Amino acid sequence: MSQFHVYANTDPASRREVPCWLNVQSDLIGIAESRVVVPLIAPAQAGPLLGRLMPLLSVGGKPMVMDTAQITNVPLQMLGKQVADLSDDRLHIIDALDFLTHGI
Repeated sequence: MSQFHVYANTDPASRREVPCWLNVQSDLIGIAESRVVVPLIAPAQAGPLLGRLMPLLSVGGKPMVMDTAQITNVPLQMLGKQVADLSDDRLHIIDALDFLTHGI
């Protein structure tokens, strides 16, 4: 499981609202049972976008919103197949996390 990779949500109860997860946990931290993730949601579910906090990202050619304020950790079982690599969006992702945690 690599940082900035997107994984399908395997949980039937939440998959409709959160179709995939963005892994933001550093590759240096190999906690075996869970990963720190940010939900990626459809733009229609996001309401008014909050710029830096909720960047619009492309996942398989489909726009998705990084719902940064809902950062969480999930068990590895909830992370299905890798569906995208957002490493090229690293600066936008880190900017959103910095804004959430430091207000900068």
